[in-house]
Amino acid sequence: MPKIQYFLGGNTPSGFYSLYHQLSDPRRFRAVYIIKSGPGSGKSTLMRRVERHAQAAGLETEEVLCSGDPESLDAVIIPALGAAVVDGTAPHVLEPGCPGAVDRYIDLSGFYDRAGLQPIKEDILAATAEYQGHYKRVYRCLGAAGELRRDINELLAVPAVQQKLAKRAAGIIGRELKKPGGTGGADQRFLSAVTHKGALTLWGTVEAQAGRVYELADSSGLAHHLLNPILTAGLAAGHRAVVCPDPMAPDRLAHLIFPDLSLAFVTSTPEAPWPHRAYRRLRLDAMVDADACRAAKPRLRFTRRVAAALTEEAVAGLAQAKAAHDKLERLYNPYVDFDGVMETADRTADEILALDRL
Repeated sequence: MPKIQYFLGGNTPSGFYSLYHQLSDPRRFRAVYIIKSGPGSGKSTLMRRVERHAQAAGLETEEVLCSGDPESLDAVIIPALGAAVVDGTAPHVLEPGCPGAVDRYIDLSGFYDRAGLQPIKEDILAATAEYQGHYKRVYRCLGAAGELRRDINELLAVPAVQQKLAKRAAGIIGRELKKPGGTGGADQRFLSAVTHKGALTLWGTVEAQAGRVYELADSSGLAHHLLNPILTAGLAAGHRAVVCPDPMAPDRLAHLIFPDLSLAFVTSTPEAPWPHRAYRRLRLDAMVDADACRAAKPRLRFTRRVAAALTEEAVAGLAQAKAAHDKLERLYNPYVDFDGVMETADRTADEILALDRL
């Protein structure tokens, strides 16, 4: 089975955009472990070990990947137990919502060999400055690309087009959301992210939760106007939704999943196409006024080309930041007591699994 994986933070035109606050909701969680420590201290290693314990006990897990490095974990959620282990360090700083009763800290800084690190202090500071410097350029490039994308959307998503999309949404609502649900509610997750590997969409997460997938073929940023009324109707009918913002415009929807209905709506673009046969495929680009497109063709071609080049430059910057962070971790790794980290992971897993007996 495909894994359920999301991002809770994104590299966006406005900087790092965090959804991690959802993990500090004491009404949704029984136990949240917030890891505090620095680079190379074994945060991701600890979370993966806790996850393996949970899976060995037959529990499903949800992985939260790092948008800077998708091969690294930022959190593991165990929905059946209402538990999570999360990296609560910058840029996704997380503080307790209900200290003691729900939230507790895991401090891994005690496993650093402080004496061993003293001679390489200047190397650590240089690598940290290099890492942070790359991100400044990344966000400048994404900011410019985001403005150009917004320009395209404002040009094409005129009121008449929005009305067409609303009408299409009404038909989908009548067909797909007639069945009443339970108490409803929404979780916000990024399904897509701009990473050092390029723009990445976790299509396996959709496969794991939806047998019926509407593919929204959209290169103009129109999907939000179709998805927003569908989301409103789904929540009103009592269905739980996973709401996935566009990382290049976090105020707009890109994907929408209703796990209890085994139903999903995904935005499929030339850069990130839906890789499977869709239950239904809607060509949103076809709803744009053809005359307006022809008249603006040179402007659209230029804007798309420059936005793509700026995004590529941001990706290159993320790759450089990843290399600098890897250097930082290599500096720290020899001076970390990983046996102590593993023992902490095992003890944390035991505490979480004990929730099943409470």
